[in-house]
Amino acid sequence: MAELATHDEGSDSAGAKLERQLNNATATIPTRQEVPHPSDVRINVKGAFIVNESDEEVPPTTPGEDFEEDGYQHDRKDIRLPNHKAVVSHVAVDIGGSLAKLVYFSHEPGDNDTGGRLNFLKFETDKIDTCILFMKRLKEEYMQRNGARPRDLCVMATGGGAYKYYDKITEALGVDVHREDEMECLIIGLDFFISEIPQEVYSYTDSNPMAFKPQGTTSYPYLLVNIGSGVSMIKVSGPREFDRVGGTSLGGGTLWGLLSLLTGARNFEEMLSFAERGDNTAVDMLVGDIYGSGYGKIGLKSTTIASSFGKVYKLKRQAEREAEDGGNLANGDAHHDSDSDYADGGKDDGVKFRPEDISRSLLYAVSNNIGQIAYLHAEKHNCEQIYFGGSFIGGHWQTMATLSYAINFWSKGAKQALFLRHEGYLGSVGAFLKRQPPNWGRRTSLDSGGVAGKFSQLAMEQDDR
Repeated sequence: MAELATHDEGSDSAGAKLERQLNNATATIPTRQEVPHPSDVRINVKGAFIVNESDEEVPPTTPGEDFEEDGYQHDRKDIRLPNHKAVVSHVAVDIGGSLAKLVYFSHEPGDNDTGGRLNFLKFETDKIDTCILFMKRLKEEYMQRNGARPRDLCVMATGGGAYKYYDKITEALGVDVHREDEMECLIIGLDFFISEIPQEVYSYTDSNPMAFKPQGTTSYPYLLVNIGSGVSMIKVSGPREFDRVGGTSLGGGTLWGLLSLLTGARNFEEMLSFAERGDNTAVDMLVGDIYGSGYGKIGLKSTTIASSFGKVYKLKRQAEREAEDGGNLANGDAHHDSDSDYADGGKDDGVKFRPEDISRSLLYAVSNNIGQIAYLHAEKHNCEQIYFGGSFIGGHWQTMATLSYAINFWSKGAKQALFLRHEGYLGSVGAFLKRQPPNWGRRTSLDSGGVAGKFSQLAMEQDDR
């Protein structure tokens, strides 16, 4: 169903920008005389690789710009599939509480023998109509170029929004919408990335922030920590063998909501940008603030956070006392100056806290909490490898550094935090892969009861033609 050119960033209006990207599909959709039924399509992953953003002649995205103007953003880590040449007549979307993640296949411009790529877009769920419009235009272009009928096309949907917006999507597109189990799609997507895509999985350290793991190197059981609006922790014991063992409501939605109230940031990218420039020691109480140094006996450095936002109350009380002593105690109403570079506590007591410092402190607080809960579940369920997925991470180094440090600290180096370059698209890729023929699978699957069954060499030879 999806054949679309690479997203082109520009400075024109949101509507024109979206219209241009959708219209570019006309130039890249190959004409076919026969459209295969969706369940007859085998995705050929032979030779797959991730396209580096530096290799694409596309201007860089300003953090938050796309979301603010358009309600969607193209993640430029497309996966090239040089040996997949067949038409793909479905798209997949994972609709969460904050973001909708869309995956679609497109052929490369020009010679169809060059294969195609998987493309990754995310939309704000509050602007789901933009996502639906995107899929609707894909459908129209696809039918025009391939002579397909609506019954030949489908949307694979997962996440809570697959149910919440089911009627809306079905009515707008007029095609079958298949609702897939969210947890199952997460595991299928993760398994695909681990097993099939080179330079996808990596660990993070200060000395080597992206130490790639060879594809296919995993052992069961492992723990998947999927961080979206909330957090789910899933023990994976084998292909399609999993249990949700825990989670927490303090996730990306918590960070987004609190920072919206405290800093006035307009979107998640702006919040992360704030955090990167912040100094959490301006609001957090450290071990050194209490002991004057580290607490080496129990392994705590002087820079370890003892209390998130622990300095705020003390600093505000001190400022209030100074104001009283100076005869300048203010008891006016709380106010908010949209042009101010600082956040205050609602009283004109002279204490100002920078949005950047607040953002960094809260990012550390949420990430440290997730990291410790993840460690406890991994310890309980004998999982040495902990994969962190979800749009909350977004390749942000501070988040990964905090999670990695927490896992390493609490496990004393016995467990490893692992990340993915497509961490936000596990569910949508899993849903995309579920649209396959019965008993079809990938080369690393065990049998038809696995993720998709034993990969057929004949299928790959047919796709290579």
